Amino acid sequence: MSDTPTYRVAPGADISEDATIGDGSSIWHLAQVREGVHMGRDCVVGRGAYIGSGVQMGNGCKIQNYALVYEPAKLADGVFVGPAAVFTNDHFPRAVNPDLSPKSASDWEPVGVTCQEGASIGARAVCVAPVTIGAWAMVAAGATVVKDVPPYALVAGVPAKRIAWVGRSGEKLLPASDGTDAWVCPVSGEWYIPDETTGGLQLASDPVAEVGQSPSEA
Repeated sequence: MSDTPTYRVAPGADISEDATIGDGSSIWHLAQVREGVHMGRDCVVGRGAYIGSGVQMGNGCKIQNYALVYEPAKLADGVFVGPAAVFTNDHFPRAVNPDLSPKSASDWEPVGVTCQEGASIGARAVCVAPVTIGAWAMVAAGATVVKDVPPYALVAGVPAKRIAWVGRSGEKLLPASDGTDAWVCPVSGEWYIPDETTGGLQLASDPVAEVGQSPSEA
């Protein structure tokens, strides 16, 4: 078996020779993948999307058409970035210095957006760096994220605020019927409990021990 990675690049895509693309990935028409990008296995980069220099992507990420992922963004496994979403990378964006000389790479310090495992960013959402989108969190279409989003939170609006909790299936969670502070996914039956460390939720691996009930009792 060959050790050479196998991935698909559509006509018109611009892929740096210095980028690393994982097996099974697809990069579609007019997309640009810059130097130093590390893309995992089975990723999809849609038409016209931009992946900036040195961006790190895990396995199974999906970047939809015309999304702009500027460096130094970091995407964990299974991250979804919707059509025309934007990840910024500058605290104080200016085209020129105070003396009107053009800014160079040494005249500013890039900051990045971090997306943890399974996070989803809706169409035309803007994530203003530096922010972290927690694991399995969901950013609604058109939202503007200016502060960290905790794991499993659904945020919407400008600026984005939490409006619900979501599970790994993407469905809104329901309060547990036992009166505890647990949440239950109506699709999978998974239980989620508060995570004091992150301010979000975490999957209850053992609901009987952690909550006091089994999923069937929700």
